[in-house]
Amino acid sequence: MLCQTGILPCLQQAAKFLPVIGSAATRSMSSYQTVEATLFPGDGIGPEIAEAVKQIFTAAKAPIVWDEQHIGKTVDERTNSFVTRENLDSVLKHRIGLKGPMTTPIGKGFRSLNLTLRKELQLYANVRPCFSLPGYKTKYDNVNLVTIRENTEGEYSGLEHEVVKGVVESLKVITRGASTRVAEYAFQYARDNKRHTVTSLHKANIMKKADGLFIECCREVAEKYPDIEYKEEIVDNACMQLVMDPSVFDVLVMPNLYGDIVSDLCAGLIGGLGLTPSANVGANGLALMEAVHGTAPDIAGKNLANPTALLFSGVMMLRHLGMHDIAENIQQAALAVIAEGKYRTGDLGGKSTCSDYTKAIIDKLHSTDSD
Repeated sequence: MLCQTGILPCLQQAAKFLPVIGSAATRSMSSYQTVEATLFPGDGIGPEIAEAVKQIFTAAKAPIVWDEQHIGKTVDERTNSFVTRENLDSVLKHRIGLKGPMTTPIGKGFRSLNLTLRKELQLYANVRPCFSLPGYKTKYDNVNLVTIRENTEGEYSGLEHEVVKGVVESLKVITRGASTRVAEYAFQYARDNKRHTVTSLHKANIMKKADGLFIECCREVAEKYPDIEYKEEIVDNACMQLVMDPSVFDVLVMPNLYGDIVSDLCAGLIGGLGLTPSANVGANGLALMEAVHGTAPDIAGKNLANPTALLFSGVMMLRHLGMHDIAENIQQAALAVIAEGKYRTGDLGGKSTCSDYTKAIIDKLHSTDSD
């Protein structure tokens, strides 16, 4: 639950919530080397919140050089998507990136932007920490959990066809390789971040072979982690438990579709997708962090957007790179501004602009430097 002894202890407690997602070692600020990272500003409010994040990173002295990439205006035949081969090559080159919200144009015959990135880059695990923010009151004040979603198969395999007119068949693909890989990631994540329990969500009572294989793989991996408690829950029952008492869960691992739904449900527990960071993780340290909210075209260009989700995703990126003290400084500054309540954007019940909120975080960083 939230601390009852004031904001500062709460912020110190909150430090553990934006976790380490890789094995990078901690270094002192003076020893950091400049890192080049891909940045997809995205669509709608994306460029505004991306600019806010860049300003905050500069104020925090984060040694990041951004390689800005923009999605193509026509379908790239090499990828069958508006995501170009050059976009993908940038992430593969730098092996780290940050992505704003994107909208796939309406039409047929090409893949969605997000699906293209996940498939082509083999970003097999989506990681979303959800935690109650100190000083920002919602219906729940005890949320501290992480959803880990298999990102490459399941109902999102993209295998659909019309059997006869009016009858469509969509294939759900579950493989031992992908299920074991995401289970191993979830258990190692739990161990690295001093979490205690991993719960797999499934519907194996109905989909006995597909979801049955998923939980079979989770059970096999669990045997290698005797220090982590392993549980299983049917996904619909887990959703009920989440809205009744989210504190009963720690780390949740699940197939693709369930992960898409449950991770958004968890975001709603803490105030919405505008506050929720996300990371997509691939092999050998490759990672693409992202804001998972929409492009909000109704407020685009009006300086009203909330950059918190993209900023906290950037904090996860810094931790992944081993820049823990810079990540901590940014996180604490943002949490302090939200907790004080003077500068909040409209989605958080305030009247501040994106620029006002960004400046307040930067001022907080500068005041910390001078202390």
